[in-house]
Amino acid sequence: MSFGELACTYATLILHDDGIPVTAEKIATLVKAADLTVESYWPSLFAKLAEKRNLDDLITNVGSGGGVAPVAAAAAAPAGATAAAAPAAEEKKEEPKEESDDDMGFSLFD
Repeated sequence: MSFGELACTYATLILHDDGIPVTAEKIATLVKAADLTVESYWPSLFAKLAEKRNLDDLITNVGSGGGVAPVAAAAAAPAGATAAAAPAAEEKKEEPKEESDDDMGFSLFD
């Protein structure tokens, strides 16, 4: 994460926490008040992000990664299809047969 990106992230979080609408001008003002200089495109990028996305959702889902979509897809499937698919998946799982050292022609004490 670059310095400008981090500074604008904190500025966006401060604005959102105070209930102030997040705009490029307000982000730039906060960054300047902190006596920092960032590239001019960072505040506008963060303002566009705040405009398009719900910041509360972004904050609460930190670290969740992409694991949400498969859960939602499984929950959307009909109950009968899910119940029928579960035993089939269990049957396909066969543990690979472990080979012992004797099968390979050597052992620890040879």
